[in-house]
Amino acid sequence: MRPPPHILVVNGIKVRQPVFVLAAPHSGSDLLARALKRSPGFHVTIGRAPVAHVVYAFARRPSIAGRGMGATRVLRDALAESWQIVPGACGECPAACREAGGVTGAGPCAAPGAVARFGDASPDLIYSAQVLLQAFPDARFVQLIRDGRDVVADMLADPAALAWFKPAMLSEEAEFPNPFLGVNAAEHRDRWKAMPTAGKCALRWRSAVRLSAALHRDLPRGQLLTLRYEELASSPARAAEELSAFLQARVSKVALYGGRAPKTGAWRSRLHGEDAALVEKVARTELARLGYR
Repeated sequence: MRPPPHILVVNGIKVRQPVFVLAAPHSGSDLLARALKRSPGFHVTIGRAPVAHVVYAFARRPSIAGRGMGATRVLRDALAESWQIVPGACGECPAACREAGGVTGAGPCAAPGAVARFGDASPDLIYSAQVLLQAFPDARFVQLIRDGRDVVADMLADPAALAWFKPAMLSEEAEFPNPFLGVNAAEHRDRWKAMPTAGKCALRWRSAVRLSAALHRDLPRGQLLTLRYEELASSPARAAEELSAFLQARVSKVALYGGRAPKTGAWRSRLHGEDAALVEKVARTELARLGYR
């Protein structure tokens, strides 16, 4: 039985139908966050410390997220803190959030009187989707899917993404199954540690898209929209129209165009032959299911 709705008020504004962007790493959440953040009436945060700490705690230890209303309150409180619109607030934001909002000073990046919708596009928010739904039963979720081979190519060039693959990440205290790293059982720990980095990246992507598929079954109809990264890159105007219709709010086409999405299919020139073969071996089923040939 779903708990009774909790009305969250931030800066005197009732939080209704907040928008959460879900995606595997390097799958376009930054492009979508930029468009939402620069659209009239939206206040969208990205990677603020209060939220990031909770999201990664849930991602690395799923059992914490399953602890009923306690986990729900923790995440809701973290978002409430992150959404506060106060002088100097943007000074505490990570660079990605500041860039998406075009902020050059300490902020804030939004004015309370102009905000009608809140949202968050923090990295790896997908691992907290069920808790978010409990915290905000009327939430709207937008998930992005991208060719796993392009994802791996970008991850291999990103030191922040690679930092998660240190052997200590799967210590004796690690929980299994481990959706965050894509490892299903403790007996696979040593195999994961010996795997080339491209394979570890592919496991992360594979696990994230499996969670995305599960959300189609679990989330209420009308509360989830799935977009392809390739659509954002090739037809941003159409993607903005679809997103606007789903959210019943105008989403900036100009901001989506301005995201400068990398060319799709770049993995062909960026991934070495052995890495490409390993990614296709690890994620063959998901690549085929999603139509990436």
